[in-house]
Amino acid sequence: MMLKSNLLPAVIEHMDTKNLDLGLLVTLEALLAEGNVTRAARRLNLSQPALSARLARLRDALGDPLLIPAQRGMVLTQRAVELQQPLHEALEGVRRVVADGAPFNPATMQATLVIAASDYQQYALLTRFSVALRTEAPMVRIAWRALDVLALATQLERGEVDLALATPDHAPAAMRQRHLYRENYTVIARQGHPAVQGRLSLDVFCALEHVVVSLQGGGFSGPTDAALEAVGRRRTVALSTSGFLIVPEVVSRSDMIALVPRRLADGWSDRLQVLEPPLTIPGVTVASVWHDRATYHPAQRWLRERLTTLAAER
Repeated sequence: MMLKSNLLPAVIEHMDTKNLDLGLLVTLEALLAEGNVTRAARRLNLSQPALSARLARLRDALGDPLLIPAQRGMVLTQRAVELQQPLHEALEGVRRVVADGAPFNPATMQATLVIAASDYQQYALLTRFSVALRTEAPMVRIAWRALDVLALATQLERGEVDLALATPDHAPAAMRQRHLYRENYTVIARQGHPAVQGRLSLDVFCALEHVVVSLQGGGFSGPTDAALEAVGRRRTVALSTSGFLIVPEVVSRSDMIALVPRRLADGWSDRLQVLEPPLTIPGVTVASVWHDRATYHPAQRWLRERLTTLAAER
């Protein structure tokens, strides 16, 4: 893809370009995105004194302080605000050119990928993904962290998370996303349950106590309750948990039942009854979510493609 000819000149207009290089522009992009020297230094893997020195050079070249003290931390100057979007677009163009022309070998690439996902997604997809990479890209390190939908936008913007697995309604609007797969729900009950023997009526479903998952914690209702309300029914929720993986264990030790993603239930089919719900429960779409800055990064682009392929293989 060609660079937009009007972007880079607009960014460097009135700069002292004799003292300017691409590295300084990348530093400027990080400073404007973070609005904070410490976070920008962390994002660029630089020490704070080194970044402060670069900021001084940028201020001199631009003739503008860029970041100024405020009541809480620092704020961007008007000139910095005006530079932010065209600078980002210009550097993305440079990254595309470099990525498209550079040889890439997964077997030798070195990278660290931080992925935010629920424990269910870690179980259903990231386990296979991580195992596959030990053979295909052995020098890549992967860190899993719990999905925090309320903090996700900030984590992606700051580079604390490279990739997230989430439903589209939990994906921040400003982030890129790609469909991975569609997931359906199924009911699980313990073997030998006195009221559940291979099938489940709506009456029994409503009469039994349920376990539900609330990612934010503390929630006692969800799509199942909306579906029940539509047919004039209600259920009793006895336990709410923020994680999926504990649910089959709880169900196996009690007379409670639960609706869980089918990929999770399949792993317990030899120990639990796995049943179709007695009414239609909407499934969910699972997507990969990332910040625009990582779109053309060669290693991250390959890793996203590999994850998408694995998700489709099931």
